[in-house]
Amino acid sequence: MRAMDADETYMALALEEARYAESIGEVPIGAVVVCDGAVVARGHNRRETDADPSAHAEFIAIRETARKLGRWRLSDCTVYVTLEPCPMCAGLMHQSRIARLVYGADDPKAGAVGSLYDLSCDARLNHRFEVTRGILAEACGEILTAFFRRLRGRE
Repeated sequence: MRAMDADETYMALALEEARYAESIGEVPIGAVVVCDGAVVARGHNRRETDADPSAHAEFIAIRETARKLGRWRLSDCTVYVTLEPCPMCAGLMHQSRIARLVYGADDPKAGAVGSLYDLSCDARLNHRFEVTRGILAEACGEILTAFFRRLRGRE
């Protein structure tokens, strides 16, 4: 499978997680972590459900990956997430030594891998990770736009 095809396939799985998050009243963000061509873990936002400010989709998926693999260094893994990670999640990717991040929609208000900051390639840090932006960006952005439009009663 070509890299772009694989990226779209895995992002489609992250979008499934986002749709599930929306169905339980969470902000619709989803993530999957892939190692050696296999999905190791999935996650979706659970901040409201768990009353946990760290319960972001990618944070949950990365923690589950480390648990399943029995190690904290995830240098052979790729994270797919529907929205550009915030500083907390980008920091976790740095700390877990993620090899690659693929995300859908940019986050101009909180994005930390290009929008406001770029923790993926900051020379002051001891680890850098590759970033691929904009995979299924329209679908990833639309689910969020529609969710917040409904939340604000504009639909």
